[in-house]
Amino acid sequence: MAVFDHPEFDHHEQVVFCHDDTTGLHGIIAIHSTALGPAAGGCRVYPYPTFDDALTDVLRLARGMSYKNALAGLPLGGGKGVIVADASDPAKPELLRAFSRHVQSLGGRYWTAIDVGIGPADADILAEECDYVFTRASQYPDGFNPAHFTALGGFAGIRAVAKHDFGRDDLTELRVAVQGLGNTGGDLCRRLHEAGAELVVADVNGAAVDAIVAAYGATAVDAAAIHAADVDVFAPCALGAILNDTTIPEIRAKAVSGLANNQLAEPRHGAELRDRGITYVPDYVVNAGGIMGSSTVIFTTPNREESIRQIEGLYDTILEILGRADAEARPPSDVADEMARARIAGS
Repeated sequence: MAVFDHPEFDHHEQVVFCHDDTTGLHGIIAIHSTALGPAAGGCRVYPYPTFDDALTDVLRLARGMSYKNALAGLPLGGGKGVIVADASDPAKPELLRAFSRHVQSLGGRYWTAIDVGIGPADADILAEECDYVFTRASQYPDGFNPAHFTALGGFAGIRAVAKHDFGRDDLTELRVAVQGLGNTGGDLCRRLHEAGAELVVADVNGAAVDAIVAAYGATAVDAAAIHAADVDVFAPCALGAILNDTTIPEIRAKAVSGLANNQLAEPRHGAELRDRGITYVPDYVVNAGGIMGSSTVIFTTPNREESIRQIEGLYDTILEILGRADAEARPPSDVADEMARARIAGS
């Protein structure tokens, strides 16, 4: 399918197809907008079934980064990268180096970072041959993962829906279903447990589930059924498109607020959630903590305390979006998109 005819093409400024014959690299870089600053967004390593699947994902993710960075108040545009490969491939370091050379060739129009299949140590590999990399392990104290910034934003999102939907300022005994227990989902569980919430969890990785159950007294359920758990809040923290024609009718939670990207399978699903009385916090708003905390190396001197303060401010941003959605009888996803586009257009 031609890029310009692709249903997810949204006036993206640039789409770069990356190939390296020596390593077998097949990757794509999508720059959606540089109106507010250089495009910034992570690179995902994933074994997409087809190259068209990879293109669909990178176009959607890049647009989401534009909106995310705009609503987060960052001087950054939106972009994303994908590498079609299994993250466990022993050749991954060479694929990363080959990909990074393509990023370098863009001269700073796009800054890359961690994402699915790429951790902070991998980001240091990317930086071996590229100047435009953030979220590197070498940029943080030993043992710190910038995914914890993302989890902090997720915690702010659940606090916001607790206030909006239940009129509560605390999370004691609030039942939250967390789908996906990687670095972000796992740390979100820790924060929720410390705040007194009751956890229902699922992941395709059984060891990750066992660890969260043992540490926080969580209840484990099947990964294919967690969206239908009898809870107050459903927090998708795995891959996207979890909110679709099949799952939405089965959701029993009053609110959905999680850290996965592209949770709506199609834009119309935002309206369907609203019609069913389910509050949806747009994913690119609630998961903005990661880039808010880690991207400061691009445009200023990093300050951990200031980053945390700004991430915690997502609580107010989310309540503003939900309040406008209520007042205008519109899906929060539509309201957030409109706010983001207005900020980009006003640059």
